[in-house]
Amino acid sequence: MQTANDAIVSPVARRYAMVVLAVVYMFNFVDRQILAILLPAIRDEFLVSDTVLGLLAGTAFALFYATMGVPIALLADRWNRRNLIAVALAIWSGMTALSGLATNIWQLGLARVGVGVGEAGCSPAAHSMISDLYPPEQRSTAMGFYTLGISAGIMLAYIAGGWVVENIGWREAFLIVGIPGVLLAIIVRTTLPEPTRGMSENRQDHGQHPSLLEVFRYLLLRRSFVHMAVGAGLSSFVGYSVISFFPSFIIRSYDMQIVSLGLWLGLILGIAGGFGFFTGGFFADYFGRVRQRNALRFIALSQLIAAVMSLGVYLAPTAHSSLFLFIIPAAISNFYLAPVLAQTQSLVPLRMRGVASAIMLLILNLIGLGLGPLVVGALSDNLAPQFGVHSLRYSLMLAVVVMGPWAALHYYLAGRSIDADLSRATTEENPA
Repeated sequence: MQTANDAIVSPVARRYAMVVLAVVYMFNFVDRQILAILLPAIRDEFLVSDTVLGLLAGTAFALFYATMGVPIALLADRWNRRNLIAVALAIWSGMTALSGLATNIWQLGLARVGVGVGEAGCSPAAHSMISDLYPPEQRSTAMGFYTLGISAGIMLAYIAGGWVVENIGWREAFLIVGIPGVLLAIIVRTTLPEPTRGMSENRQDHGQHPSLLEVFRYLLLRRSFVHMAVGAGLSSFVGYSVISFFPSFIIRSYDMQIVSLGLWLGLILGIAGGFGFFTGGFFADYFGRVRQRNALRFIALSQLIAAVMSLGVYLAPTAHSSLFLFIIPAAISNFYLAPVLAQTQSLVPLRMRGVASAIMLLILNLIGLGLGPLVVGALSDNLAPQFGVHSLRYSLMLAVVVMGPWAALHYYLAGRSIDADLSRATTEENPA
């Protein structure tokens, strides 16, 4: 049941909450992705392979981020979500700062595990709050605004990280981005409103707490959810592989300076990527006004176009032409995320929303973050005897052209059952 502290949120407070949650998500991705622009310097200092870098950038973080997200999400469906976000933010920011004190690759890996554990407490609680702030017909757009934090965080990580690593050092970069997050946690705890569950849909929260097994069973019976989760995992495989290794690919294949690269990549991923996250949600709401099937077909088409256009990115003759060609795929490849997150919330009862989000993120991140950088790094090492410094070029290209169309197929298949599954969800407050 709701507590005495829960309240109907005013329009001004609702907009404030969205801005704060987006800023929190920005810090989430600054702390997560600062590592990508620092990988060349870390590789030079610790003398490790691309496979090890892939483990560091992806698997070490993802295993704990994804698996801890589910039990933490159970708290989000039972406890005050604002407080949970504040605690999680303080933990991952503190562990990011500690990453700068690592003296070997193992210590750095353990610090990244700590970042993953902390960040697991953010999105399930935030998704649940957003669903109570915005009704279903506005939810993809709202999720699109929230996911602007991804592009803003990556932009800040690349631009600031590139300058700091070149002029100060990679250790200091971790300290500079980690410490402010602890201060933001205090702001979240003291100013962010906690919305009443079900507020945006006039649905009553009966205070029932389904078990984890019940939520898994409920979601597995929704064919649209299964296909969306697999599609999102494959899209994430491409996305995390690219943002983890694209800086290293440009530096190795074109010998571009890291400061200049950080600026260009930061602007592209920040502006074009942000455009993709927000407009993907907006267009999904627009195309889904009559049937949500149309929204998922739109997402499927966008993933196919992004995969085809990415071929030019990796075959470009110069660094600047590669970066220029990267702009459009960087935007449209992000169209999938906000609609998938929004539909996950719409498919389940109120007290399942946190866990449903965590399960979606579990699948998305185990496939994407857990496997993407690792597989691409290992593939690069195996291609190195044949292609030398250009091995990352071909490993990234293979990831894009295989996983992108595969993801598109699953979004198309999800569209075949999404409307029926949503119709069932409106009449079922508890699992069958």
